[in-house]
Amino acid sequence: MVWLVGCGQMAQDYIKVLQALNVDFLCIGRGESSANVCKMKTNKEVFVGGLQEFILMQNGKKPSHVIVATNVESLFENCLLLLKYGIKNILLEKPGSLRYSEFLLLNDEAKKINSNIYVAYNRRFYASVLKAKELILKDGGVKSFNFDFTEWSHVIEKLDKSSLVKNKWFLCNSTHVVDLAFFLGGKPKKLTSYTNCALDWHPSASSFCGCGVSENNALFAYQSNWKSPGRWVVEILTDNYRLVFKPLEKLLIQNKGEISIDFYNNIDYALDTEYKPGLYLQLKNFLHNLTDDLCTLNEQIDMLKFYYKIANYTVD
Repeated sequence: MVWLVGCGQMAQDYIKVLQALNVDFLCIGRGESSANVCKMKTNKEVFVGGLQEFILMQNGKKPSHVIVATNVESLFENCLLLLKYGIKNILLEKPGSLRYSEFLLLNDEAKKINSNIYVAYNRRFYASVLKAKELILKDGGVKSFNFDFTEWSHVIEKLDKSSLVKNKWFLCNSTHVVDLAFFLGGKPKKLTSYTNCALDWHPSASSFCGCGVSENNALFAYQSNWKSPGRWVVEILTDNYRLVFKPLEKLLIQNKGEISIDFYNNIDYALDTEYKPGLYLQLKNFLHNLTDDLCTLNEQIDMLKFYYKIANYTVD
């Protein structure tokens, strides 16, 4: 048995995959209106009343795996409840929490019961990324990489999101692309970062640049200006290829000695077309305990020191 905590849009995307995988699961929501919308869209019954109330009704019965796909502000409290209840395998939607101290608390609780927590960076499982991993391995590894995590501030400022989420927008949203870059190129070993300017809703900075060396000894650089036009981009350079994710869901390739950059044709995008990209394989791997490419909670905590440095956040 699997539990899915949440019934919003992200949870609905998970429901579609769970139904396709023929998984026996229960969906746990909080509010009646959102539960009704979820049921209408997915034809899945939703428990209304929240996770704590649901747990009290279980009389000690536990699922093998739980997916937490609530809004960002509720991720920590729901994950903590599950750990207190003794759940061993948790897929926690990104970023996992909004405070460094809460990440540490989750980690401490997980260690007490030997629980496995994974942060759901589904872009690691894009068809474009899986093909790139093959090409990188074939060509002897990543030699350098760069990325851009520009956010559209004129759009974000109008979103119906809490100030807490907007103040940590880099952690909540930009790490989708940054995680992917470091997943392919290697985690940072050294990082020099610079920031300036600010936005009313993101006071730590609005312009970012930096460089460093990965654990694989690949050089990397990044830049992002949230007040200017731009888009997410990751570029991975090997001896013979420049692999370009622009958009991230698709892979473009430039071969050595060539000027043109073309879409790589030999990729099956069927799963990423039918379901939210990357979600099917991420969830399938999680449920089958094939976790090598999943982001562990420990890995997320290790990366936080770099994320906070890039975004100019104060450790909280």
